[in-house]
Amino acid sequence: MSDLKDRLRTDLTAAMKARDALRASTLRMTLTEVTNAEVAGTSARELSDAEVLEVLDREAKKRREAADAYEEAGRGELARKERAEGEIIAEYLPAQLSDEELSAIVAGAVDEVGASGMKDMGKVMKVVQPQVKGRAEGGRVAAAVRSRLG
Repeated sequence: MSDLKDRLRTDLTAAMKARDALRASTLRMTLTEVTNAEVAGTSARELSDAEVLEVLDREAKKRREAADAYEEAGRGELARKERAEGEIIAEYLPAQLSDEELSAIVAGAVDEVGASGMKDMGKVMKVVQPQVKGRAEGGRVAAAVRSRLG
């Protein structure tokens, strides 16, 4: 079993013992998504830590999008719950890159591919994405590349 999945299970048990309902339900839903990813496809398999991180990243993104949607609909209480769940999931994700760090990575990628304008955005993104995987949201990366090339 991956270390991250094992940590999620251990933390779920601790949350249940502490009667922390929000944390327990969030971790339970997250572990369910990990299990669903394991049995998806033609045969069941054990996910690596990197694949578990991808599932966690997807779940955190779902919570951010749901919170934004609830805010727009005037449902503040539900938005706060989604944000709280997102914060719990974020504890298991790698630290996010600062704007300065992201700009430095983008600048290096622009120099590496010799990008001269927006037409080279795809080339730059291809170089940047593996470097920032899990540490910066795609929209934020695209915005940084656009501002650098534009």
